[in-house]
Amino acid sequence: MIGVSKNVNTAIASICICMAFGDPLQWIVIGVIVIVIFLWGPQKIPDLARALGRAKREFDDASREVGNTVSPGAPKVSADMTADQALVQAARGLGIATEGKTRTQISQEIVEKAKPQA
Repeated sequence: MIGVSKNVNTAIASICICMAFGDPLQWIVIGVIVIVIFLWGPQKIPDLARALGRAKREFDDASREVGNTVSPGAPKVSADMTADQALVQAARGLGIATEGKTRTQISQEIVEKAKPQA
Protein backbone atom coordinates (compact mmCIF):
# COMPACT_ATOMS: atom_id res chain seq x y z
CA MET A 1 0.00 0.00 0.00
CA ILE A 2 2.88 2.35 0.67
CA GLY A 3 4.04 2.02 -3.00
CA VAL A 4 0.58 2.98 -4.24
CA SER A 5 0.53 5.97 -1.95
CA LYS A 6 3.89 7.18 -3.34
CA ASN A 7 2.58 6.84 -6.92
CA VAL A 8 -0.55 8.82 -6.08
CA ASN A 9 1.49 11.51 -4.37
CA THR A 10 3.84 11.69 -7.37
CA ALA A 11 0.90 11.99 -9.78
CA ILE A 12 -0.68 14.73 -7.67
CA ALA A 13 2.63 16.59 -7.49
CA SER A 14 3.09 16.43 -11.26
CA ILE A 15 -0.48 17.69 -11.81
CA CYS A 16 0.17 20.60 -9.45
CA ILE A 17 3.38 21.45 -11.30
CA CYS A 18 1.55 21.41 -14.66
CA MET A 19 -1.17 23.64 -13.25
CA ALA A 20 1.43 26.05 -11.83
CA PHE A 21 3.37 26.36 -15.09
CA GLY A 22 0.40 25.98 -17.44
CA ASP A 23 -0.18 23.63 -20.28
CA PRO A 24 2.96 22.91 -22.36
CA LEU A 25 0.96 23.67 -25.51
CA GLN A 26 0.34 27.19 -24.21
CA TRP A 27 4.07 27.71 -23.82
CA ILE A 28 4.66 26.50 -27.36
CA VAL A 29 2.09 28.94 -28.74
CA ILE A 30 3.60 31.79 -26.73
CA GLY A 31 7.06 30.84 -27.99
CA VAL A 32 5.91 30.84 -31.61
CA ILE A 33 4.32 34.27 -31.18
CA VAL A 34 7.54 35.66 -29.69
CA ILE A 35 9.61 34.18 -32.54
CA VAL A 36 7.25 35.71 -35.13
CA ILE A 37 7.56 39.12 -33.49
CA PHE A 38 11.37 38.86 -33.51
CA LEU A 39 11.53 37.67 -37.13
CA TRP A 40 9.15 40.14 -38.77
CA GLY A 41 8.86 42.92 -36.21
CA PRO A 42 5.71 44.44 -34.79
CA GLN A 43 5.09 46.56 -37.93
CA LYS A 44 4.68 43.55 -40.24
CA ILE A 45 2.33 41.54 -38.01
CA PRO A 46 -0.87 43.41 -39.06
CA ASP A 47 0.08 42.88 -42.72
CA LEU A 48 0.59 39.17 -42.10
CA ALA A 49 -2.75 38.93 -40.30
CA ARG A 50 -4.52 40.72 -43.18
CA ALA A 51 -2.91 38.39 -45.71
CA LEU A 52 -4.00 35.35 -43.69
CA GLY A 53 -7.54 36.75 -43.44
CA ARG A 54 -7.71 37.33 -47.20
CA ALA A 55 -6.42 33.83 -47.92
CA LYS A 56 -8.98 32.28 -45.56
CA ARG A 57 -11.81 34.35 -47.12
CA GLU A 58 -10.79 33.29 -50.64
CA PHE A 59 -10.62 29.66 -49.55
CA ASP A 60 -14.09 29.85 -47.95
CA ASP A 61 -15.54 31.55 -51.04
CA ALA A 62 -14.06 28.90 -53.32
CA SER A 63 -15.32 26.10 -51.07
CA ARG A 64 -18.82 27.58 -51.07
CA GLU A 65 -18.71 28.03 -54.85
CA VAL A 66 -17.68 24.41 -55.43
CA GLY A 67 -20.44 23.22 -53.10
CA ASN A 68 -23.08 25.27 -54.93
CA THR A 69 -22.17 24.29 -58.47
CA VAL A 70 -24.55 21.91 -60.15
CA SER A 71 -24.23 20.67 -63.71
CA PRO A 72 -26.54 22.67 -65.99
CA GLY A 73 -28.50 19.64 -67.19
CA ALA A 74 -29.09 18.20 -63.73
CA PRO A 75 -32.44 19.07 -62.18
CA LYS A 76 -32.63 20.13 -58.56
CA VAL A 77 -34.35 17.51 -56.45
CA SER A 78 -35.73 18.46 -53.05
CA ALA A 79 -36.01 16.11 -50.09
CA ASP A 80 -39.81 16.27 -49.95
CA MET A 81 -40.20 15.16 -53.58
CA THR A 82 -41.43 11.63 -54.32
CA ALA A 83 -39.47 9.29 -56.56
CA ASP A 84 -42.03 9.68 -59.35
CA GLN A 85 -41.87 13.47 -59.18
CA ALA A 86 -38.07 13.38 -59.26
CA LEU A 87 -38.15 11.04 -62.26
CA VAL A 88 -40.57 13.28 -64.16
CA GLN A 89 -38.52 16.37 -63.32
CA ALA A 90 -35.30 14.67 -64.49
CA ALA A 91 -36.98 13.65 -67.74
CA ARG A 92 -38.26 17.17 -68.36
CA GLY A 93 -34.80 18.53 -67.61
CA LEU A 94 -33.45 16.33 -70.39
CA GLY A 95 -36.21 17.41 -72.77
CA ILE A 96 -38.21 14.17 -72.67
CA ALA A 97 -42.00 14.37 -72.90
CA THR A 98 -43.60 12.48 -70.00
CA GLU A 99 -47.32 12.71 -70.72
CA GLY A 100 -49.04 9.33 -71.11
CA LYS A 101 -45.88 7.29 -70.35
CA THR A 102 -45.26 4.80 -67.59
CA ARG A 103 -42.49 5.13 -65.08
CA THR A 104 -40.53 2.36 -66.82
CA GLN A 105 -40.81 4.05 -70.21
CA ILE A 106 -39.61 7.34 -68.78
CA SER A 107 -36.68 5.60 -67.07
CA GLN A 108 -35.68 3.85 -70.31
CA GLU A 109 -35.79 7.14 -72.23
CA ILE A 110 -33.62 8.82 -69.60
CA VAL A 111 -31.08 6.01 -69.87
CA GLU A 112 -31.09 6.22 -73.67
CA LYS A 113 -30.67 10.00 -73.57
CA ALA A 114 -27.82 9.72 -71.08
CA LYS A 115 -25.83 7.16 -73.13
CA PRO A 116 -22.91 8.67 -75.03
CA GLN A 117 -23.59 9.08 -78.73
CA ALA A 118 -21.39 6.67 -80.73
